[in-house]
Amino acid sequence: MSQTVRTAQSAEAAAPRRIPARAWLMLLLGVGAQTAGTVFVNTPAFLIPLLHSERGLTLGEAGLIAAAPTVGMVLTLIAWGALVDRIGERWVICGGLALTVIAALAATMVDGYVALAVLLLLGGMASASTNSASGSLVVRWFPSARRGLAMGIRQMAVPLGVTIAAVTVPVAAADGGIPAALVVPASVAALFSVACGVGIRAGSSARPSPSSDPEPAPGPTPAPTPAPPARPTNPYRASSFLWRIHAVSVLLVVPQFTVSTFGLVWLVTELRWQPLAAGMLVGASQFVGAVGRILVGMLSDRVGSRVRPLRWVAISAAVVMLLLAVSDAASWGAAAVVFVVATVVVVADNGLAFTAVAERAGTAWSGRALGVQNTGQYVAASIVAPAVGALIGLVGFPLAFALVATFPVLALPLVPASSSERDAL
Repeated sequence: MSQTVRTAQSAEAAAPRRIPARAWLMLLLGVGAQTAGTVFVNTPAFLIPLLHSERGLTLGEAGLIAAAPTVGMVLTLIAWGALVDRIGERWVICGGLALTVIAALAATMVDGYVALAVLLLLGGMASASTNSASGSLVVRWFPSARRGLAMGIRQMAVPLGVTIAAVTVPVAAADGGIPAALVVPASVAALFSVACGVGIRAGSSARPSPSSDPEPAPGPTPAPTPAPPARPTNPYRASSFLWRIHAVSVLLVVPQFTVSTFGLVWLVTELRWQPLAAGMLVGASQFVGAVGRILVGMLSDRVGSRVRPLRWVAISAAVVMLLLAVSDAASWGAAAVVFVVATVVVVADNGLAFTAVAERAGTAWSGRALGVQNTGQYVAASIVAPAVGALIGLVGFPLAFALVATFPVLALPLVPASSSERDAL
């Protein structure tokens, strides 16, 4: 590579440049695709009251059905990521969401709960296509100086999808039962399958153009023999950076899912809130947390590092979980405020870790690396609910919150040094 090109790339990395409208369109489509997948995965959770109260299933049986899409995602996240690396985001998102539509519509036609769970499992396997592909879109279309902001916006897809499911699925289920409820995720997935198939295009605004090389001197020049493309280096063998980020994310999942899973019941049973008011606070906290992800992403762009803010988030997560424990034990009047702050803090690491993984893995490995990242988080999340639930039953909320605070403390020494990410940015 010429000195001119190297200088241009260094200048680009040092200062953010104007992002073209097409890049923002790609981000919008990625957010929509991820939202569609999230709506499907969370739809069964809002069918639990119907399954339990009207259909006679136990909470355990209804919970197994609700968990089926998440299990399906865990099974296929890495495979979808590898496919993104091979064929690109467009066909992975379009095809995965089309398969999600088929699974959802097929589930409207079955009567048995085993068949329903199997189709929800298959739909979860298909909807996992959006996770790695939407993250890969951000990395491909946004330069490093704006990637934190873009990934923070992309991370809003999860609370947005949960909100859509929460608002629409119970109403549809009350009017038309399970088949009507499943039409909701099928419709959203169909919409974005078509939109992404039409709108996502190859190319990237985040890479310097090969035409930036200086023009060759006039005169006949023999055509060079093209060299065979070098095989991309496996980033997992090059350093421990990715493994450490994965481990940090798994540990930080514990406070995140503790708050999101048990926050509502904590407000109702410990603080004596009415369920409706508690639900409204939880929903508002999720929205504030989504905005917080964007702000943290912007901060990482400003400081030129993902791992430094990640370290700050880990420290903050430990502090807010301890404050939550103390506020409960001491019956503070401001305990609900502490809960909102905790909800915002414990989700702030997601976009940072996702961006760090994608940047370190590079375009040839980002799909697989993001698949590994998501798989570890979902596996950990599936363990948190029963484990922390049992812990709360054994020692109570305050001590359980205090013990959960040890997990971000354990994550701190695993956060890579800032110097180790310079080659990725």
